[in-house]
Amino acid sequence: MASSAYLLSSLLLTTIVLLFAISGADGEYEKSGNCIDSECPAYTVIHSQKEFEIRKYNTSKWMATKPIMSKSYKKATDIGFQKLFSYIEGNNTEGTKVEMTAPVLVDISNMTGPFCNSSFVMSFYLPKKNQANPPGSNLVSPVMWPSMKYSHVAIRRFGGMMEDNSIIAKEAAMLMNSLKGSEWEEAVMTAMKARKNGYSVAGYNSPFEIVGRINEIFFMF
Repeated sequence: MASSAYLLSSLLLTTIVLLFAISGADGEYEKSGNCIDSECPAYTVIHSQKEFEIRKYNTSKWMATKPIMSKSYKKATDIGFQKLFSYIEGNNTEGTKVEMTAPVLVDISNMTGPFCNSSFVMSFYLPKKNQANPPGSNLVSPVMWPSMKYSHVAIRRFGGMMEDNSIIAKEAAMLMNSLKGSEWEEAVMTAMKARKNGYSVAGYNSPFEIVGRINEIFFMF
């Protein structure tokens, strides 16, 4: 009984800590716990509050899939993750493993209706030791992110599993609503129009982690 009570209290404590990491102290977004064990891209926080955060990311090299056309976010990302996972496990020109980093980023565009395919491009940040000369692959290709044109990102953080398009669209709409009247609204809207209303979703957890998941909507500008 004592051991069961200890396990229960430990689980509750872990859940509280993870929830704290999602919301952050005083409305700020604490860095994901995954960025302690895994390498994450560097950024500077420009502004932070409960509803959103503004960051400036350093340009770095990522490995990205080709566009995956699908009506389903889950189906598209399952395909994309398999390609990325195969690459980091050694299915590349050098036959070497690449350390996993966080987050995994998914660029989404052309979500215009329930019967229309959307384009999904999944990518992950290359570790510093692979930035200069990443192993080649026919599954994924190196890209520079963010581009020089869009160095800033408006962020909304949320938890849970991203099982369908409606969850992501809802979070994106909430981020857009939070930015209304802010000093960044015009720049974000201009960039969104240029990108044909495209945006990105960042996931910091593996598909096998259920509790305490950290996700973020990215609006580049």
